[in-house]
Amino acid sequence: MRDIKKNFPLLISACLWCLLIFSSSASGEVVDRVVAEVNNEVITLSEIEEEGKGLFRKIALEVPAQDRLSAIEQVRKDILRSMIDQKLIEQEAAKQGLMVTNEEIDLMVEQMLQASNMTKEQLLDQLEENGVDEASYRSNVATQIYQNKLLNRDVRSKIVITEEAILDYYDTSYTKHIPEGGYYLLQIGIDWGETEGEDLPSEVIEQRKLSARERAERVHKLARSGSDFKELARKFSDLPSAAEGGDIGVFEESEMASYMRSAVTSLNPGEVSAIIETPVGFQFFKLLSSKEGGIVTLAPYAQVKEEIREALYNQELRREFEEWIEKIRSEAYIRTSL
Repeated sequence: MRDIKKNFPLLISACLWCLLIFSSSASGEVVDRVVAEVNNEVITLSEIEEEGKGLFRKIALEVPAQDRLSAIEQVRKDILRSMIDQKLIEQEAAKQGLMVTNEEIDLMVEQMLQASNMTKEQLLDQLEENGVDEASYRSNVATQIYQNKLLNRDVRSKIVITEEAILDYYDTSYTKHIPEGGYYLLQIGIDWGETEGEDLPSEVIEQRKLSARERAERVHKLARSGSDFKELARKFSDLPSAAEGGDIGVFEESEMASYMRSAVTSLNPGEVSAIIETPVGFQFFKLLSSKEGGIVTLAPYAQVKEEIREALYNQELRREFEEWIEKIRSEAYIRTSL
């Protein structure tokens, strides 16, 4: 089950403050009422209050006083819509004779814990901190399992990702058309740290430089031996471009710093430059396209094909689910008074 944290986020935190925001009688008791009918079931205001405790507390702490009431009303409406969908999913599951066992709930909770790198004890502590009991949490998980089963039966079987669709996505997202005169570059940099203005002994500065040079040489050797340059950049580069796999885009020769120009203009596409020294470290580059321009592939098709298939599948699944739940809404009796 992919992206489990997104599928059933932790129920939101508890706070006594929100009870004071909602309508109450002179004696201070919460006035409960039905705010929605969904076929033969109802949703009450107190259920929405319980579901929204943490969000209402956050509004109290972060939203300006003049905007709080409108923010609370919007959150109430959002929660109500979500709860209506939950009721519809549970009702549809019952209509189709679907069941959820405790073993299935246990398995999904375990998968969520693994995906979020949490222990059961940490989860229970977080639930307690948010004012949510374990039974309510497991009920939420059960609803997610019902949804998955319904999607498997009614939605997923309709989704087919064709080779043509994967290729179209690849051409759009994994290839770049480089204009003539442009150099498309990847970059890795190893810093020794800014020393200007620091009162450091020369031997300390030299040791920093030596250590940085040794690191750069180790990574450079891996790059020239065929290791994935982008992965190396993400793992070892000290530069901001590391987050993008060292991708710094297209440069005209006139836009390059002198040290960059001397390193890359003599390269052929696919080659890795020598290590060059900069004012604060060492860098080297990989040239993806030369000044003749052309089409550059950012990753081999075979390497990213399944990743693309999954992205397209999830995109189509979201679209199909929205159509599916909208159809169920249109066929249901729903009346709201919020």
